[in-house]
Amino acid sequence: MPVQNALMKALLLPLACATLIGLPAAATTIMVTPIYEPLSLHDTDGDEAVSSTGDALQACVMSRPQAITGAVPEDLIHAIRRSHRIPSNNDNYQVQEANLLMLTSIGILAHMEGHTLTVRLNVSGMNIPEEVDLTSRQILNLTIVAIRKTLDGYVAEQRHPLPVKLLVEGTNDLNAGLKDLNTEFIIGE
Repeated sequence: MPVQNALMKALLLPLACATLIGLPAAATTIMVTPIYEPLSLHDTDGDEAVSSTGDALQACVMSRPQAITGAVPEDLIHAIRRSHRIPSNNDNYQVQEANLLMLTSIGILAHMEGHTLTVRLNVSGMNIPEEVDLTSRQILNLTIVAIRKTLDGYVAEQRHPLPVKLLVEGTNDLNAGLKDLNTEFIIGE
């Protein structure tokens, strides 16, 4: 009997450990959701967005489906800054990156503070390439539209509105005026 008990323990222990280790992976939720991104349309004939002065911009906010897992809504915001190469059927279109946050090195970070989602846009490393004919303010405004649209889809499925606090950080003497884009709003009201 003692040999059988020892043998049974030896066989069941690895099985139990494998089951326990496998449970978190099996319980992970993956959802496919539209993520809106601020996109540059440089090297195309497109001009989708319109500036506050009425000028057409070679930029837009468009969605693409992404499979997201993790802390929602924070991971939805982080997904806005993913690399995006626009597919083309024209070999002459060679743009490797269209996401304006990636192109300009603007950082984005989100975290919940109580019931409020705080989104931080870090412009300390911002560098607008010559081929991107946009101002830093235009890029940030497009980013704010992308944030709002991405969160609209998320909050539509929730029971409660989501307060959002948006902060522009990392400014210097030359672009300190961007701080006036700091805002608070509620999604889902």
